[in-house]
Amino acid sequence: MTKKSKIIPPCDNNCPVRASLTLLSGKWTLMILFQINKNVMRYGELKRAIPGISEKMLIQELNMLVENKLVSKKVYPQIPPKVEYRLTKVGLQTLPIVDKLAEFGQEHLV
Repeated sequence: MTKKSKIIPPCDNNCPVRASLTLLSGKWTLMILFQINKNVMRYGELKRAIPGISEKMLIQELNMLVENKLVSKKVYPQIPPKVEYRLTKVGLQTLPIVDKLAEFGQEHLV
């Protein structure tokens, strides 16, 4: 009985793994997605929820997530400024991936 092996394409520019990593590979990206989850969060809430991230990095990561259409940003015209972040439909599709990583991390905490 022969077992057919899965054909794995080369990791060139058309590689689906490369495409996913391009969107999700930032150091803080998955943690931000994990924190926002199905909620609406403000900048300060995210900053408190992710210890160790600098303001500069949080702003850069959020801008990248908005640019890649994983997160939407709503700015309210008021003083002081109020900005809310939530996952888009595409961003919500990442939650099973993030949940599996969280599950794996929980099982293998060292």
